[in-house]
Amino acid sequence: MAFNKILVTSIVSFLILATASAQLSSTFYSSSCPNALSIIKTATVAAVKTEARMGASLLRLHFHDCFGCDASILLDDNSTFTGEQNTGPNANSVRGYDVIDDIKSEVEAACPGVVSCADILAVAARDGVVALSGPSWTVQTGRRDSWTAVASDVLTNIPFPTFNLSQLLSSFSGKGFSAKEMVALSGAHTIGQARCTTFRDHIYNDTNIDSSYATSLKSNCPSVGGDDNLSPLDPITPKAFDVNYYINLMSKKGLFHSDQELYNGGSTDAQVKTYRNNAATFRTDFASAMVKMGALSPLTGSSGQIRTSCGKVN
Repeated sequence: MAFNKILVTSIVSFLILATASAQLSSTFYSSSCPNALSIIKTATVAAVKTEARMGASLLRLHFHDCFGCDASILLDDNSTFTGEQNTGPNANSVRGYDVIDDIKSEVEAACPGVVSCADILAVAARDGVVALSGPSWTVQTGRRDSWTAVASDVLTNIPFPTFNLSQLLSSFSGKGFSAKEMVALSGAHTIGQARCTTFRDHIYNDTNIDSSYATSLKSNCPSVGGDDNLSPLDPITPKAFDVNYYINLMSKKGLFHSDQELYNGGSTDAQVKTYRNNAATFRTDFASAMVKMGALSPLTGSSGQIRTSCGKVN
């Protein structure tokens, strides 16, 4: 029965993905706003040059929007709804809103009312990865922006850093991703930083962590207090998109509990080893998984709107 449920869920996810992909296009703005992609790239590269962490932040912002890909995460709370920005794993954590707002202003000046915030976020996430020496991929565009945001969606759609392997597999498979794609997407944790509160339990209570690594983290993440103190997800090359994330996992140096679950004697160990030993395979698989993620249930056609300002509906 459980197998049939997973099979049905996967089939439905595939059909939704196939329909969305057919409505998106890599040339969507070629006539209506031909300079859109170059404007986004220039602004993103400048933002990452100013602060390397921003590349990871924009990627994470896109990921947390996607399992929907409709720019709902960009909407500020208002009298009508409580949005996604201050809920669950997004609260005091997801960032980069100001960069997207700045890019939106530049794009609006060139092509008023044409390019969606959802597309700007998708393209900026790609450009941020490339700026940190990561792989590129063709971003399909044509998404439209949502009219609202639902805070509870965050709690049901976004994997938590405390998840075990079974929970991770369930979360990703529910969106149509294979275990291989999940491990590839998790490689995004080769860049960026995380707050002490998100990994404190792992370094103080888990046993599947290198003791010297845990000790080094405790110096900046006390058992009480210091919730917002930052540590790099990859202590080796925190500003470069590479395979050191997988090297870390194989050395029991995953920052999150959920990270180390990918290499903890379970079904994903072999895939971690594959990426650790073959950077080209990782880069290709990551790029493919990002294209797939970007096509998850977007609003297209006449659905949604093209917001003038990403933080509020028109």
